[in-house]
Amino acid sequence: MYLEIVTPEASLVSGEVESVTVPGMEGEFQMLNNHAAIVSLLVEGEVRFKGNPTIAEGFKNKFTQKDGKWVLHINGGTVEMNNNKVMVLAD
Repeated sequence: MYLEIVTPEASLVSGEVESVTVPGMEGEFQMLNNHAAIVSLLVEGEVRFKGNPTIAEGFKNKFTQKDGKWVLHINGGTVEMNNNKVMVLAD
């Protein structure tokens, strides 16, 4: 599936990933390939993804790696999953 993470500063991530975990309003949840369409608000927490998408030049320092996954701390935002594309709009 394709992941894109966008902040007010820039598009931080774009590319193919195996899984994405986000901090939803009712708790964190994971999306895998062929997940049902969903739109959700996000709260402060970690966006974690497994794969090797492109991380924008100058923003790699915002990410860490833990347990084989990339981790980005966000203050909130929204996520949309549709047709194997995950779009995270993060603060």
